[in-house]
Amino acid sequence: MFYQIISFVLDVAAGLLGGAFLLRAYMQYQKVPFKNPVGQFVFALTDWLVLPLRRVLPAIGKVDTASVVGVFLVELAQFSILWLLTRLGGLEMLPVLALFGVVRLIISLLTGLVIVHAILSWVRADSPIVDIIDRLCAPLLRPFRKLIPLVGGIDLSPLALLVLLQVAAIALAYLQAAVLR
Repeated sequence: MFYQIISFVLDVAAGLLGGAFLLRAYMQYQKVPFKNPVGQFVFALTDWLVLPLRRVLPAIGKVDTASVVGVFLVELAQFSILWLLTRLGGLEMLPVLALFGVVRLIISLLTGLVIVHAILSWVRADSPIVDIIDRLCAPLLRPFRKLIPLVGGIDLSPLALLVLLQVAAIALAYLQAAVLR
């Protein structure tokens, strides 16, 4: 029971912090301005690690390597703490687990963005967050919108993307199990 509680708390903390690092990297990649509540929240959660990492890790093109390395380090810390509690498995597998954790976090972040985007499109809330979510989701939904026509005025592209993300999550779980055997 103790391990499950610690694992859950670490998963929530690493998910929130790692998600903030990923969101920072994605917002910078999409050139979304950070002078909004979401950007300020992301900066507040990630500056403590991104700013020192930037001194040694320059950006590669549009990719903020400091944020990407930050999310990897968060996942690595999570799995290292869990390993210290159990001592199960080899220590050499921790970076592999962290890498799988990062990919799983990417899938979760994209799933959350698409769900929030779909809900906000139904209610048409007047908020600066709506514009940010639209700008972040538009590149992801664009290929689906080209393939899937509106059905009775309803855009089914978010549903198609969510299905694809769930398939990716299932495939990732099987790949992780195969690699860890």
